[in-house]
Amino acid sequence: MVLSTDPLFYVVGTIAVVIVGLGKGGFSGLGLLSTPLLALVLPPIQAAAVMMPILVVQDALSVWVYRKTFDRRNSLILIVGGLIGVAAGWILAKAVPESVVSLMMGLVAVVFVLLYWKRRHGTTSHAKAGGVASGVFWGAVGGYTSFVAHAGAPPFQVYTMPLRLPPTVYAGTSTMYFAAINAFKFVAYAQLGQFSSANIGMSAVMLPIAIGSTFLGVWLVRRIDAARFYDIIYALTGVIGLKLIWDGFRDLL
Repeated sequence: MVLSTDPLFYVVGTIAVVIVGLGKGGFSGLGLLSTPLLALVLPPIQAAAVMMPILVVQDALSVWVYRKTFDRRNSLILIVGGLIGVAAGWILAKAVPESVVSLMMGLVAVVFVLLYWKRRHGTTSHAKAGGVASGVFWGAVGGYTSFVAHAGAPPFQVYTMPLRLPPTVYAGTSTMYFAAINAFKFVAYAQLGQFSSANIGMSAVMLPIAIGSTFLGVWLVRRIDAARFYDIIYALTGVIGLKLIWDGFRDLL
């Protein structure tokens, strides 16, 4: 196999890795758009495989940046659930259609955003403590959907957004959670034979852009006020949810 010679791949690929870099830099949820975008120019399974090494390298950078600013309790709860979810995805990936997963996650994301705007209308949103059972559950859902479609952000946000963490702590908690499950996913993808020389080559070509956009995301998340930050995250979650619903219905039909 050889590297893609299609110029459109490199245009779309650049946009995709910039998006995922901003997501790794702190705008959790934004990166969910990258794999569907790359799938416009590559088969979906190959697109996910190309993104995987990039995600792992970006995770390493983000973990170093946010190593002192993350919620340890909630990170641990989510990671335990996330590893369970990835294991389930590894075992059941071929049994559940990806379209069904996309549809369910899209509905969860959109309903959650609607509830957020309902709570915010005329009232002040207060922080809530995260429960162990709900954290393990949503962490597991996120681990599963991340394994099958790199779509772990909506379940993660269902649990973490009501916590009202400071932006940098939210970004750090997201970083630790996704770094752990992506490391586990990397092992699973390798075992399933997803890392061909061509896929690794395409990942390497786009990696410098991905690294630069990760640091851009870190810079932005540290300079935006908390209220605006959460408005952006919820808006992105709603857009992502609608995209997932569309993809799910389209593939089912």
